[in-house]
Amino acid sequence: MPVYALLDNIRSAWNVGSMFRSADAAGLAGLYLTGMTCTPPRPDLEKTALGATESVPWDYTDNPVDAARVARRAGQALIVLEQTPSACDWQGFVFPFPCCFVVGHEVRGVAPGVLALADQVLEIPMAGVKKSLNVAVSFGVLAFAIRNQWLDRPNRVET
Repeated sequence: MPVYALLDNIRSAWNVGSMFRSADAAGLAGLYLTGMTCTPPRPDLEKTALGATESVPWDYTDNPVDAARVARRAGQALIVLEQTPSACDWQGFVFPFPCCFVVGHEVRGVAPGVLALADQVLEIPMAGVKKSLNVAVSFGVLAFAIRNQWLDRPNRVET
């Protein structure tokens, strides 16, 4: 599936490991790890990745804006998952392929420089008291939403 994800300064190794595992399960083409996001090999990351660091290609770049520019130059539409006034509900969005979706720091969110490069900003509306999901959970929700659209496409081409 021609879908990548950019992890913008994810602070928890357990969240990163969970995202590796979800990326493997959804069939993502790879991950861009940036900033403070930890990289394999690390025991705390592997605890939740359960070996997915071996099956999901990844690359590390210190600056998330540089990684976003790399994705754009590679022809990937940049889709940011973030709560902003201009964000659209993810459920009505038709994902372009190839694409790269971005999730951000657990507290600060996606870096402003990455947001400025976005082709689209999406959010997952919340029905409860809490206004957001854990970043690894949000990652999994969006990864499988994109996968479902990919599988529903006629004449899709696997990469």
